[in-house]
Amino acid sequence: MQVTTVGLDLAKDVFHVHGSTDVGQVAFNRPLRRAQVLSFFQRLERCLVGIEACASSHHWARELSKLRHTVRLMPPMYVKPYVKRGKSDAVDAEAICEAVSRPTMRFVEIKSEEQQALLPLHRARDFVVRQSTQLINMLRSLAAEFGITIARGVARAIDFAKAVIEGPGDDLPELAWDVLRVLSRQLVELHKRLRWYEITLRIQARLSQQAQLLQTIPGVGPVTASAVAATIGSGHQFRSGREFAAWLGFRP
Repeated sequence: MQVTTVGLDLAKDVFHVHGSTDVGQVAFNRPLRRAQVLSFFQRLERCLVGIEACASSHHWARELSKLRHTVRLMPPMYVKPYVKRGKSDAVDAEAICEAVSRPTMRFVEIKSEEQQALLPLHRARDFVVRQSTQLINMLRSLAAEFGITIARGVARAIDFAKAVIEGPGDDLPELAWDVLRVLSRQLVELHKRLRWYEITLRIQARLSQQAQLLQTIPGVGPVTASAVAATIGSGHQFRSGREFAAWLGFRP
């Protein structure tokens, strides 16, 4: 029985595979432990493998592509209509197998290791920015309780934090200064980390030919360019600029 299409439902430990022939006959529907996945696909003849684009999907797509299988990633929202009954791993794998064979299905481009290495840099930077904003708001609110106002802007908040670290300058309780000093040290340290992320992003943007090309667009800087390059790759999954703009959420 020649298997032509396989749906692979990913999980943390126990995966599920559903295989079908060219006439739609079910060849197998079974669970696989994580350690069994590669050996299982090594024994299969070359076939079309469908995977939902989710956590670790790009890693498995690269690994299965090395085994000379044709791997296609699909947005989960496009797979959901093919689920026939209550949700389970076996049902999901069957739906993936059905969805990947549809001629009108839209696929997600498989990211390279370099792309995936750059994306955490952006996520970590965004995380540090949010932490920094929270600390600044906390400093403003605590200082305001004692009649101290901090001027608007991140730079002014950093200056205030450095002044607090150097030593108390107002007649405030020592405990209040201790709290402000601890928060100020956290803010200054976060600001240094944020600078490291931004410098690293600029370096990566210089090294990427695609990011350099994107920066020729007015208003696109190194951070945006490297984020777009790492997210969409070659961009061949979009048929036009209008389609890419719709994917971003912009209406024409």
